[in-house]
Amino acid sequence: MGIELQFQRLCCLLSVKKLLSIFGIVIAVVVLISQLLALPYENYISLLSNVDGVGLEAETVLATDEKRSNVEVDSVLGFQKLGNSTYLEKGLNANSTIGFYLNVNTYSSLGKMRNESAQILQVKSPAARSSGRENVIADTGNKTSSLMENEATSSNSNILRAGINSKRRRPASISYMNTLVQQNSSISLVRSQWRSAREGELRYAKVQIENAPIIRNIPELHSSIFRNYSKFRRSYELMERVLKVYVYKEGEKPIFHQPYMRGIYASEGWFMKLMEKNKQFLVKDPKRAHLFYLPFSSLKLREALSKQNFTHQKDLENHLSNYIGRISRKYHFWNRSRGADHFLVACHDWAPRLTRKNMETCVRVLCNSNIAGGFKIGKDVSLPVTYVRSAEDPLKDLGGNPPSARPVLAFFAGGIHGYLRPILLQHWSEKEPDMKIFGPMPRDPEGKAKYRELMKSSKYCICAKGYEVHTPRVVESIHYECVPVIISDNYVPPFFEVLDWESFSVFVLEKDVPDLRNILLSIPEEQYMKMQHRLKIVQQYFLWHKNPVKYDLFHMILHSIWYNRVFQVKSK
Repeated sequence: MGIELQFQRLCCLLSVKKLLSIFGIVIAVVVLISQLLALPYENYISLLSNVDGVGLEAETVLATDEKRSNVEVDSVLGFQKLGNSTYLEKGLNANSTIGFYLNVNTYSSLGKMRNESAQILQVKSPAARSSGRENVIADTGNKTSSLMENEATSSNSNILRAGINSKRRRPASISYMNTLVQQNSSISLVRSQWRSAREGELRYAKVQIENAPIIRNIPELHSSIFRNYSKFRRSYELMERVLKVYVYKEGEKPIFHQPYMRGIYASEGWFMKLMEKNKQFLVKDPKRAHLFYLPFSSLKLREALSKQNFTHQKDLENHLSNYIGRISRKYHFWNRSRGADHFLVACHDWAPRLTRKNMETCVRVLCNSNIAGGFKIGKDVSLPVTYVRSAEDPLKDLGGNPPSARPVLAFFAGGIHGYLRPILLQHWSEKEPDMKIFGPMPRDPEGKAKYRELMKSSKYCICAKGYEVHTPRVVESIHYECVPVIISDNYVPPFFEVLDWESFSVFVLEKDVPDLRNILLSIPEEQYMKMQHRLKIVQQYFLWHKNPVKYDLFHMILHSIWYNRVFQVKSK
């Protein structure tokens, strides 16, 4: 009995030591995680924790996308179908389903809400930055608590803050994204395991761009559009001289090799058509290529969900996965770089999700450039959303009135979807005579002409997010020379690697919609004139041409792909 008792005590002692060891490991892991969260890379960690989704709003939209697909194009463009009196009501119901458009009484019953972390929430107008050119309107610290203590606070403000807090994510300000551009300019996000003459050429180009000679004989207004005009010019020249692209022939129509040239998803179609017929950059021998193009249409892929033998979004992801498997078995180029030298161009809302697993290492050129949804500044490229009405004449109706003939302070018209647009209308629709804020306008020729005329006669055009962060109004504003006011937290604007967007546009955080008019009125007239002038200069970079010309939209997209790839290459 004594031996058995001693044996039992020994077993008990070993079990206690084992439990204590496990407990110590758990405590160490918790301490390590808490220390990591305190590092400057807190935002990267938070993004990694959301890698499987693009936020509550997008998750719900994906589940209900089939229901809204029939009205999506019309509502995004700001038009309603004539005779459809329930159009607006459906939009509001969709928002209620998503959970962001909350009833004021319901929201008030939630009690006081407080910010989970002190943060700097900025609204930057191009009136004067840290360099002295722009004014910064900042709202610092913990204001939500004091606002919630007052039950008499505007109901619309309550709705807006409920929508933002329900996402449980700190909005990325334009200044924060500018910091990421600077940080990522020297970071190799995906380092390939191969060495070749092509990689050596990219490394040479990187050194040449970093040490670009300063160009001095350029007007200040033109150079101020860019982060660094000298580096951009050197990079563009090297792209024209060095870059070679191979387009995979694999893939069946209509998902592959069949561009669609009209509508709000036209950007991916125009790029596909112009890239596949290009003679300057294309090579038939893939061994000569620096980049490899995956020529599929996210629009056609989305349409295949109902037209082909696909029943779920997972089927679409698997279709792309099978395609990658096919080309990786036939060629060795994907495997040697793990896809880092491959790129795709996709404009549909679903594109980030459909490509997030099998194509995540590629340079993804996306309209839905949501930094909180997996878009990586320094690797991915923001694709402009261009609403092309005529494939035969994509430059139709360009231009606008001179500043002296723009009596309207701000204009918006569009479908009432997403949580933000209803708040915009509740605050500013029919509130001030110089604020022309509307819901969807008629789709007949007269309604479309009125929409364009209002853009051409307004000083500022409101580019408010809908279901997703991107909107065609950004490029429309540039086309009609109306200074864009971008209200879309976490949206990365096109060509963000090289363009200084704050020099010709205004960024307003979603929470500051109630102060929109005051923000715009605070911009000095002289600064507005400079922005409007810069806008006319930058317009050339956002134009499609049936036969591409230097610095047009095709070349600017290709340049951003080239630029990001060059700066991913590890220096010696």
